[in-house]
Amino acid sequence: MKLILLGTSGYHPSDRRQTACLMLPELGVVLDAGTAMYRVRDHLVTEGLDIFVTHAHLDHVIGLTYLFDVVRDRTMRHVVVHGEAKTLEAVEEHLFASALFPVKPPFELCPLESEVALAQGGRLTCFPLAHPGGALGFRLDWPDRSMAYVTDTTATAEADYLEKIRGVDLLVHECHFADDLPDQALLTGHSCLGPVAELAAAAGVGRLLLTHINPLADAERPVDLDAARAIFPETVLGADNMEVNF
Repeated sequence: MKLILLGTSGYHPSDRRQTACLMLPELGVVLDAGTAMYRVRDHLVTEGLDIFVTHAHLDHVIGLTYLFDVVRDRTMRHVVVHGEAKTLEAVEEHLFASALFPVKPPFELCPLESEVALAQGGRLTCFPLAHPGGALGFRLDWPDRSMAYVTDTTATAEADYLEKIRGVDLLVHECHFADDLPDQALLTGHSCLGPVAELAAAAGVGRLLLTHINPLADAERPVDLDAARAIFPETVLGADNMEVNF
């Protein structure tokens, strides 16, 4: 199965990275709708689109306002945005307030239950993450593969969600800060590099893919991959438009 990292920046876009958006094109599934959401159009091959948002912070939902262009000239059976009820309420009340965005694009809002069926015999489950205002992590399972998406939380090797991600083939996890800023990571609800790698090792995942990269970090070397791989060898730095098979 192919996963495309459409946007890998945290907080705001940079010249190199757009904000959070991942896509499983053959399923019509999108995880988060940041500024990279406009790129979904280039990979849309299904007649349905299911967008799962982790929380309502703008770098994860602003792309919902791009949906007019994403589905333009396409025949869509459905376009559904899934999330916690409070997240969907915030999106509808604030992002699509008439003073900000007067015409709502063609999508439905669907409060996220604990489990959602996916194509090809898959299922998506969600779990809470510690983040200002709250957030969700997602685990996606099929009979022969699995992945998890964890963003906007402070990782530790004993994180509450460790068992939720245990043994996945691919863990996509945020890594916003270097290891010299643990207090800032805790304050803002984000993760430092070392604890993310330690968590991946403790959870026994197959591969670790780092995303939600600090837009102010060095463009050529935003994280110390050597340090991460010393803890968890199967660590890869995500990049916009990267395609990963799992």
